[in-house]
Amino acid sequence: MDGLVIIITHSFDGKAFIMQILRLSLAAPLLMATFMCCVSSESGSPDTTTGMQPPTDKNWSFETTPVWADEFDYSGKPDPAKWGYDTGGSGWGNHELEYYTDDVKNASASQGKLTITAIREKKGSNEYTSARLTSKNKGDFLYGRFEIKAQLPVGKGTWPAIWMLPTDNAYGSWPRSGEIDIMEHVGYDQNRVHITVHTQAFNHTIGTQVGKNSLVENASTAFHVYRVDWTPYAVRGYIDDQKLFEFVNSGKSTEEWPFDKRFHLLMNVAVGGDWGGSQGVDSNIWPQSMIVDYVRVYKMIDK
Repeated sequence: MDGLVIIITHSFDGKAFIMQILRLSLAAPLLMATFMCCVSSESGSPDTTTGMQPPTDKNWSFETTPVWADEFDYSGKPDPAKWGYDTGGSGWGNHELEYYTDDVKNASASQGKLTITAIREKKGSNEYTSARLTSKNKGDFLYGRFEIKAQLPVGKGTWPAIWMLPTDNAYGSWPRSGEIDIMEHVGYDQNRVHITVHTQAFNHTIGTQVGKNSLVENASTAFHVYRVDWTPYAVRGYIDDQKLFEFVNSGKSTEEWPFDKRFHLLMNVAVGGDWGGSQGVDSNIWPQSMIVDYVRVYKMIDK
């Protein structure tokens, strides 16, 4: 029995189409599928059959000796082989009030600890100074365990953060290439510590933020260990070795999971801003400091 097949011939600019109806053998359905596949490919239609695949959790472990670390066992400015600075007072996309400097009064090491200090002092049009350290192009990592022991500032208007950004922005500007927040704290909500991720699909600007928070009773009077374990399967967040947060790779697209490129560390104390200053800034609490005992990065063991 003969069958029917529609052959579609078209120009590459998509403007001319010629349809012919031919009588063929029983192979017509197969030929039909072949021609339609070719039309789809040539016209630039998206291939919905390809894409990321959700990985298997291989229960990756981590080396016991850091592959990169700073114990701050020196005096003066942070080690220039490991840390650079983001500087300026543009508001940093969050309407922050500080001017970030590379001045030793805003970031200095002494007696085995790093102190990042926000000071109420005028610089340019800004009423505060602070520091924002970055390991970009000095410590860049794809997967691993990131462990920071720190004591946080206190007071309304403080906004300390220990976090990670993509080094190369391979998928585009924020939030397309992702962000991992190992620790954030806002002073008006004392002792509540947040661990979050930001992606194109999951971020606060569209109301889809993914994160967890927990009360840490003495966050500003004692040191605590803030940690993220980042593997191809998930980003997991811990406080004092207690797991608080897990964000699993869905395997759908880079809009959900851009965390397959190298990232670097940042540490800063912001003043005010859209979140940190949403309930005002106490002008009488300054200076305020985040004190960091150590930063340690452990390599993920491949399996």
